[in-house]
Amino acid sequence: MTGAHLNNNSSDPQYERNLEAATPLGEESDFDAFETQPARGRRFRPVPVRIILPNLVTLLALCMGLTAIRFAVDGQFEIAVIAVIVAAILDGLDGRIARALRGTSRFGAELDSLADFVDFGVAPALILYFWSLHEIKSLGWFAALVFAIAAALRLARFNVMLDDPSRPAWQARFFTGMPAPAGAIVSLLPLYLNLSILAVPNIRDLVPFEIVYVLFVAFLMASRIPHLSGKKMGRVPREYVIPVLFAIVACILLLATFPMEMLVCLTLIYFATIPLAIRKFKAYEAADAARIAAALPPLAQPH
Repeated sequence: MTGAHLNNNSSDPQYERNLEAATPLGEESDFDAFETQPARGRRFRPVPVRIILPNLVTLLALCMGLTAIRFAVDGQFEIAVIAVIVAAILDGLDGRIARALRGTSRFGAELDSLADFVDFGVAPALILYFWSLHEIKSLGWFAALVFAIAAALRLARFNVMLDDPSRPAWQARFFTGMPAPAGAIVSLLPLYLNLSILAVPNIRDLVPFEIVYVLFVAFLMASRIPHLSGKKMGRVPREYVIPVLFAIVACILLLATFPMEMLVCLTLIYFATIPLAIRKFKAYEAADAARIAAALPPLAQPH
């Protein structure tokens, strides 16, 4: 019908007069250009390496997340945990590399979100399900689904908040809800306890407690509870440079030597920072409200 309609119109004298009136002399219409212009190869603009490099790091992180799922299916859970940790490290690097190289792009941001959902939403949920949650199939799968959904909601909210111009600058010091990489690492605590020297048994009687724990972590990700962000950390005072470097190196060595034991400690330390983040957030919020109230004229201030 469409092709016949075009052919009939093209032979109509009134249609040709209307087309000539709509097209200035010496120019061809879009229709003529479409019909008569020969097809030419589309030219693409070259993409700088500074934009490609961060996206390669993001793709490597995605590969680590998918590899974690593969090893979980094979029952090699320690390697699956390490793959998730590597994915979290790469996720922390890609954004910093993009900012350092001035290679940020909308494409990179979208790719990063999709990779994060797989790495820190799908992969941990499947690892936990294959590890122990399958012992109570329906409820265990429900917990895995809730965890993945919470990660997706957390990432979507993060992307929306980036475009919020009314957000105060001091809120950049905090995450709204537990970050997806932290949620993925923290959620795997039952595996750390079993694979560490503590050797907590992986038995059916403990599965209900693990389900409650996974749902709790999912709640922290989907909630609006503030968490500390390391993106806005200031400079280290000169007198603390050596101790900080020593602590970082010691932590890396311990993590390489006793990975599961260190992950247990880091998980507990992270949970301990949540009350501190809430207190600091409320302090900033109160200071901001006081500043706004002081800036209002006397008649406009609330009674």
